[in-house]
Amino acid sequence: MDYLDLPQLVAARGTVRLPGSKSISNRVLLLAALAAGETEVRDLLQSDDTTRMLEALRTLGVSIEPLADGALRVGGVAGVLPVRQAELFLGNAGTAFRPLTAVLALIGGDYGLAGVPRMHERPIADLVDGLRQLGADVSYLDREGYPPLRIASPGPARTDVVRLRGDVSSQFLTGLLMALPLRGAETTVAVVGELISRPYVEITLAMMAKFGVQVRRDGWQRFTVAAGSAYRSPGVVAIEGDASSASYFLAFGAVGGGPLRVEGVGRDSIQGDVRFADALAAMGATIAAGANWLEVSAPASGKLRGIELDCNHIPDAAMTLAAVALFAEGPSTLRNIASWRVKETDRIAAMAAELRKLGATVDEGDDFIRIWPPADGQALRPAAIDTYDDHRMAMSLSLAALGTPLRINDPRTVAKTFPDYFERLAKVTRAVPVVAIDGTSASGKGTVASRVAEALGWHYLDSGALYRLTALAARHAGVAWDDEAGVAAIASELDAHFAGSVITLAGEDVGDLIRSEEISAGASLVAALPAVRAALLFRQRAFRRPPGLVADGRDMGSVVFPDSVRKVFLTASVEVRAERRHKQLIEKGIAASMAALLLDLRERDQRDSQRSVAPMQQSADAELLDTTNLTIATAVAQVLDWVNKVSERG
Repeated sequence: MDYLDLPQLVAARGTVRLPGSKSISNRVLLLAALAAGETEVRDLLQSDDTTRMLEALRTLGVSIEPLADGALRVGGVAGVLPVRQAELFLGNAGTAFRPLTAVLALIGGDYGLAGVPRMHERPIADLVDGLRQLGADVSYLDREGYPPLRIASPGPARTDVVRLRGDVSSQFLTGLLMALPLRGAETTVAVVGELISRPYVEITLAMMAKFGVQVRRDGWQRFTVAAGSAYRSPGVVAIEGDASSASYFLAFGAVGGGPLRVEGVGRDSIQGDVRFADALAAMGATIAAGANWLEVSAPASGKLRGIELDCNHIPDAAMTLAAVALFAEGPSTLRNIASWRVKETDRIAAMAAELRKLGATVDEGDDFIRIWPPADGQALRPAAIDTYDDHRMAMSLSLAALGTPLRINDPRTVAKTFPDYFERLAKVTRAVPVVAIDGTSASGKGTVASRVAEALGWHYLDSGALYRLTALAARHAGVAWDDEAGVAAIASELDAHFAGSVITLAGEDVGDLIRSEEISAGASLVAALPAVRAALLFRQRAFRRPPGLVADGRDMGSVVFPDSVRKVFLTASVEVRAERRHKQLIEKGIAASMAALLLDLRERDQRDSQRSVAPMQQSADAELLDTTNLTIATAVAQVLDWVNKVSERG
């Protein structure tokens, strides 16, 4: 799936059970592998990152056995890996790459560690420098300071006090601390500069303690692992829900009304990202919490406030705050986020670029981002969001769907930590409702649809007009209607606007021109071209705005808006349709022949019903309405009755 189109959402409420924490999952897997004894790991996150860690551990000779209840039994090696020569591919999983580098460097052997191209752009020099102080033999296979790496057996240590920078990534300290019990000798890590992402180090210390190794620390500057420390299995470890993943749903509750509850983390969580809820509270959201759950609702006033926040304590969840800022009054400034620059992508630059697409004004620096929402209450702009092979870009910016239809490019990237994120999201959100009306040519669908929209106070989309506009624009550009690539290129840049009954193309009123028989025939031809339909798909979906949309045209209910709350298919005898078309043309002063109109409609019906792309046919879940003997008012009343019955049911 190259992209996923999210409809504009109007509400978010319900309950979500979170997947396991990525940070805890990969720490527990590695510690269980290094420990003495077997460990049963429950509620492990199923994702790309944990898959990479599991593959690596199995390659290194660790026994990992799936259990009937979905848990895993990990056979610990007591610090002695069975396999001393291996090539490991770790994708873009920093929580696997950094700790495994440290562990293998201190155990020794012949190991190669590599990843995807982005992993080879993520710095690792500080960790390697720290390991070399302990005698590790680690070399760079390409660019100095970056993966891929080659690891050989270590030599004698130069010191038992390792100096390690703390201002690039907390994963360097995490990896080093997790590896130090393998040395046997007392070792101290002295952090140089400010330690960022401290909550993730707290997770590391808590997990090491669970496996029997207590780390003494002096504030956030010195960490000491005693001589003789060794990992021992605690028997069973249950993984907490992922607090970073919780942030997306908590944000949806704050912006989309709520209440929205997440289960799996709560006030007793060891993860720092649970404090994301405090940031939402500072913005005005209503927060409730239990030992293992958090719940958020929108402010009573209905409007969030901008925030200025040092985000060192919630570096990953802070990305979600950047999306929440789109819906706040006033600017929001997120500081102390330099670590964003060296994550799966340069998250500061990427976030700034995508927020600007949506209409925000953004200022960025080395370690901060400042966001102004669209000015003067303007709506967010429909946009195709690029995800940069970064799961958190996809999930955090999905929040913008509460303000605009949205296209998420490469949505599969969420598999890194939350493979079924979008399915879970759909269960706790409600989209702008759509009524889809299709039917044979001249069956009255355009008139009925526009009047239904007017009666409901909803927006109206004449999708056929988009194809007519495309045909007209192609004619103006001298592009043949059967030139699929050429017409698709025109469709993708179509400067079309609807304002009531006025339809403009490049600023020119073309409402009458696109209804000519020539352009109607051209529209039928270009509408059969798959590339053209693909180019216009998101354009049509962008019309879906509150309070609702009535969409008129081919495949509205089957392809463009398959989740329409009501689908209607209009038909009428060909003779009645010819009479209606004849009357329309005569009223506009256009000469017309009944015989020619009858022949044209019969040929068009046959052509439209037999074409391979979007054939004209009634959907199985559409109501059939024969308008042969009905007035427009009667047809409109019937459609409104069907729509109201849906509303009454819920």
